[in-house]
Amino acid sequence: MHKLVFRYGTMNSSKTMNLLVMAHNYHQRGKRAFVIQPRVGDRNGVGIVESRIGIERKADLSLTQGQRLDATSSKWGGVDCVLVDEAQFLTPFQVDDLRRITLQAPVICYGLRTDYTSNLFPGSKRLMELADRIEEVKTVCAFCTRKTTINMKCVDGKAIKSGDAIIDVGREDKYIATCWKCWDER
Repeated sequence: MHKLVFRYGTMNSSKTMNLLVMAHNYHQRGKRAFVIQPRVGDRNGVGIVESRIGIERKADLSLTQGQRLDATSSKWGGVDCVLVDEAQFLTPFQVDDLRRITLQAPVICYGLRTDYTSNLFPGSKRLMELADRIEEVKTVCAFCTRKTTINMKCVDGKAIKSGDAIIDVGREDKYIATCWKCWDER
């Protein structure tokens, strides 16, 4: 059986860039990487996986919130690796489906671990429970030199630490990757 891997990090830790480089490497070697992206926000257009440095490609599957993945589907035959961007937006059932797909191909998921209130996203929680390997993609705090652990949400220049934690897709316009100490002080 192949592995289910969860690579998490804060915003600006190069998760999507790493996914796109991996997809490119598979392609260069004549292998097939199948790229999945949950359809949330569509800030880059439906099914467009884009890194902040400008690298992009079309997702093979733009997954809707209630959509299930059939692990027995013939579409997984011939796939050498499944790569998932924005994995925090997966539902727990979709993570379970990805676990079953590892019977046919390795699955590597990239995403945030926690929301701006420091609580696990449901998809990330399920990945933490099921993944064979969990890897942190590290970057440096926007305010100091410590490792980031949380995405601080800002509204009108003020840090927001509580609320209903609804999905609020944004980039640097709303979120700043910080260490816990800097997040706690603001």
